[in-house]
Amino acid sequence: PNTTPPITAIDQALAYRSELEALASDVEFLMTLYLQPELTAEQIEDAGAHGLFGVKCYPKGVTTNSDSGVEDLEAYSAVFAAMESEGVALLIHGEVPSNADKDVCILNAEERFLPELEKLHARFPDLRIVLEHVTTADAVACVESLGETVGATVTAHHLDLTVDDWAGRNHNYCKPVAKYPHDRDALRRVVSEGHPRFFLGSDSAPHPRSAKEAACGCAGVFTSPLLMPYLADTFDRLGCLDRLADFSSSFGHEFHKLAAPSEEITLIRSETIVPDSYGDVVPYRAGQTLAWRLA
Repeated sequence: PNTTPPITAIDQALAYRSELEALASDVEFLMTLYLQPELTAEQIEDAGAHGLFGVKCYPKGVTTNSDSGVEDLEAYSAVFAAMESEGVALLIHGEVPSNADKDVCILNAEERFLPELEKLHARFPDLRIVLEHVTTADAVACVESLGETVGATVTAHHLDLTVDDWAGRNHNYCKPVAKYPHDRDALRRVVSEGHPRFFLGSDSAPHPRSAKEAACGCAGVFTSPLLMPYLADTFDRLGCLDRLADFSSSFGHEFHKLAAPSEEITLIRSETIVPDSYGDVVPYRAGQTLAWRLA
């Protein structure tokens, strides 16, 4: 859905998957559609038959390329019912649009969305719902309180960042924004405990330097090349390195009822300096030293 134009039809998703497989034939790509008014219950049935994985829900205007996003979830009841029946996951960017008259801004937009998540789950209890890239203690508590079909993803950078780390520092700016120290602590707690419905979602965004180092910088943090060393570094500091494999791999596969991964990677405790850039893209923690690297 962060493509331009967004992927809104099954034939677009299948064509895009073919393009991706031509670039990386050994990767299994889980394709999604963008939730928007033209999407119908009948299309969801076809999507399930074609092996499409999920539907992405972006509230209108809350993040990069979300101008075609959702304004009223109630309008999609038939679509959600079909998704529940077909086993197609609903993957939500869980924020409401900023609204000064309602005292909503980027710091409480996730919190204000949570009642919608609770209503969705109550109405469609067998629909797999993932609240993506959670950033608040309230979101953690909400997901913990709901049933086994509601999960959440956590990014590598939200386990580290607070609002002070991105205010005025465009390369750490992402949506949802990192919040307060107590919110970061809640994320760290839930992954340290090994909660099976909280698992990795990288939300990696390779915006070029010109789009980040601008008066209105794009939201997104680039983590892909060093994602596992970032996580190993953090989990090691948190004293929960034994939780890393489940968090980054097993829990997500189990939640989505996917076959267990058949290959392994090896991490080595060895200092690694994060490059200043990859081409025209500046990575997370550029120039800093990590305690781990991939073998």
